[in-house]
Amino acid sequence: MFTQLLAQHFVHTALWAGAVVAVVSGVIGVFVVARGMSFAVHAISELGFTGGAGALFLGLDPVLGMFAGSLVVGLALGLLSLRGRERDSAIGAVLAFGLGIGVLFITLYQGYATTATSLLFGSIVSVSGAQLRDLAIVAGIVLAGVAVLYRPLLFSSVDPEIAASRGVPLRALSVGIFLLLALTTAEALQVVGVLLVLTLVITPAAAAQRLTGRPGRAIVLAVAIALVSTEGGILLSLEKSWPTSFFISAISFAAYVAARLVDWRRNRRPSEPLQLEPATADVSR
Repeated sequence: MFTQLLAQHFVHTALWAGAVVAVVSGVIGVFVVARGMSFAVHAISELGFTGGAGALFLGLDPVLGMFAGSLVVGLALGLLSLRGRERDSAIGAVLAFGLGIGVLFITLYQGYATTATSLLFGSIVSVSGAQLRDLAIVAGIVLAGVAVLYRPLLFSSVDPEIAASRGVPLRALSVGIFLLLALTTAEALQVVGVLLVLTLVITPAAAAQRLTGRPGRAIVLAVAIALVSTEGGILLSLEKSWPTSFFISAISFAAYVAARLVDWRRNRRPSEPLQLEPATADVSR
């Protein structure tokens, strides 16, 4: 049965889609963890759910609704440029209200329940060829954005005060990273759904930063962990008829636990912050 399923076109599409999402999530996740934006990922995913539910209610493509909802909240959070408790409290207030609206849309939706359920739990095996193409386009935009912003983004993530004194545009960077995060989150929603989006965006990056303090190595490790989690989760779901998102989250969490054990055995500090690479110290030029 496993061999027969592995030969199916929809499985190949799912594996490619998972790989695309994993690469983007691993890259952006390192910066999200370094900047303490994990709660923002949850907020963006919840508002993406609201956008998708609203699109279902209006008879539109829920994927477009997810991207629209994620981008709107990402832009708002980027413009606010809040920090610490102020940012968390604002995100919590918006998240609660947005989730309530999403639940209302789902209640009013008269279509098939499976369509609404896929927003919460994802449905990677149902990704079509056209959706895979769209995922690849969005991934290209996100990776290009990270490449352009890499040096100032890394500098401002490590030491925002010094970055500001060097003329780094913190507000513009905040908007940029939140918009890139919104696109990444909307992509990940199609794989693991709203409830488990942190699995791909946060967990691999958190594990990678337990293993190294070098930004480049952290990105490579985060991408590798996200790839193994996604591809392994899809393949395991072919053998055992359990939700794909469960396997993805289980593998990702196992990698995080293993990384913490390695970190503990090396007698390192509880968490090692990202270190500036020599090339990033002169980003103001």
